[in-house]
Amino acid sequence: MADQTLILTRPARSGWRDRMVVSLLAAAAGVAILVTGGIVLSLVFETIQFFKKVPVADFLFGLNWSPQTAIRADQVGAAGSFGAIPLINGTLLISAIAMAVATPLGLASAVYLSEYAGKAARSWIKPALEVLAGIPTVVYGFFAALTIAPFIRMTGGQFGLEIASESALAAGIAMGLMIVPLISSLSDDVINAVPQSLRDASLGLGATRSETIRRVVLPAALPGMAGALLLAASRAIGETMIVLMAAGMAAKLTLNPLDAVTTITVQIVALLTGDQEFDSAKTLSAFALGLLLFIITLVLNIVALGIVKKYQERYD
Repeated sequence: MADQTLILTRPARSGWRDRMVVSLLAAAAGVAILVTGGIVLSLVFETIQFFKKVPVADFLFGLNWSPQTAIRADQVGAAGSFGAIPLINGTLLISAIAMAVATPLGLASAVYLSEYAGKAARSWIKPALEVLAGIPTVVYGFFAALTIAPFIRMTGGQFGLEIASESALAAGIAMGLMIVPLISSLSDDVINAVPQSLRDASLGLGATRSETIRRVVLPAALPGMAGALLLAASRAIGETMIVLMAAGMAAKLTLNPLDAVTTITVQIVALLTGDQEFDSAKTLSAFALGLLLFIITLVLNIVALGIVKKYQERYD
């Protein structure tokens, strides 16, 4: 009887514990949602205060960024200029350079690791890429400022090119090297998820290994790799230290990668550094830039998830 009683009481205990675990997990998920909502609401509230001082059209379509407002109304630059186009231009320019560097390196390394590398090679190449992913971004900034930028100036000088000491090209190259492990890791997982049966079927029909990779494996993994690239692009858009140290803080509307530019994140840091009047247009513009950056990265992530969901292959 004792054993039977024990057996009957176990399901009740198990059900109680399961409910407690489910409640804890739901609470953790709720905290994450509340924190995200709080961040968005704080940005929206402060952005509304900013737009009471600066018209929305001037911010979104203005071509001049000079938020250094004067203390007195009779001083030069008292109104300031809050056009975000130069910042968006610099952000997209550096991110485009970074993606141009990281995309071929990341995808090529992913294909090699998943399709060609043996266990011995994979055992040290994969950890080496993970080490790159773990390096602080400030170290990449030092590398860009002390190695990449001087090399670009020296090389360009030999061809008679005028290259700024801080340039979008130097920051973009360093940023591209930083996101190579992200693209490689995500793409490697996507390629490995392609069923081996597809490879065997292609090889059984007489295709070579390279033909199988180009015509079977990569097309099947393409949606996932596209999502990985968009996620890497959103990571590049949000980078700060590399741009601050290698590209400078000049808000220029230019497509020349040899010029110094700045990005949204760098200006947010600059606007909130030091003693600032919290209700001034200069300080509030940082929240408007933060909301703009949030919307850009959110759109990229939604597009990435949409691509993966729409075009992903489902295998039995």
